[in-house]
Amino acid sequence: MKERILSFCWQHLLLLFSLFIMTVGVAVCVRSMLGSSVISVLPYVFETAGKQAMVPALTIGQYTYIMNGVLVLGQILVLRRQFEWVQLFQLLIGFFFGTLIDVNMQLTSWLVPVGFWQQAAAQVAGCVILGIGIALEVCCGSVTMPGEGFPVAISRVTGIDFPKVKIAVDITLVALGVLSCYVFFGVWQWHIIGIGTLFAMFFVGTVVRVVSRHLGWFKQLLAYRPGFRRYIYGLARYIYNRKGEE
Repeated sequence: MKERILSFCWQHLLLLFSLFIMTVGVAVCVRSMLGSSVISVLPYVFETAGKQAMVPALTIGQYTYIMNGVLVLGQILVLRRQFEWVQLFQLLIGFFFGTLIDVNMQLTSWLVPVGFWQQAAAQVAGCVILGIGIALEVCCGSVTMPGEGFPVAISRVTGIDFPKVKIAVDITLVALGVLSCYVFFGVWQWHIIGIGTLFAMFFVGTVVRVVSRHLGWFKQLLAYRPGFRRYIYGLARYIYNRKGEE
């Protein structure tokens, strides 16, 4: 039982590390001003509208969490009785993901690329970082992110291959983002949904495939236990001894 608990904690500690890497990539793509990554298109539109008092003034991360909640609800509606309630854990993962986006938006506030080539470099860097984070997140083998869980649910019900469903869902999110731009601003917001968004839709997947072939070291890290166990037990003994002294 102790081993299972330690394994669960270690797995999800590495998952949080993976989410941090992912959200660095998301933030850098936003800072590029060439178009955000697909997962942040709608939250970015709504955050911009919030600054103009058209909707509640929430952050990109907060709107990302709301969107993730909608995607989990979509899974429940699609799967119905087939929905596994453990998948509600996606809401917690989504909360950390949204929070980390806001953290990394603050950490990258210094990044203000000037000119197209600096913006392009930032976009490429953001996509590479995002792809690495996604590859690590998938390798962790925990509950999927809502952005992947919803296409998985549709794929299970329809029998359509997951990659095709994923592409369709991504295109739908971008289309909704474009529609929202016209609803709120009356014009396409190219810095939110631009050439960088289109680039990210295809390039991030390529990065994930390439990086996934070279994650033997990360899998060994996932399987690592002894040092972590000694650390936890040592910390527990230290706390216990301190209480005894008091």
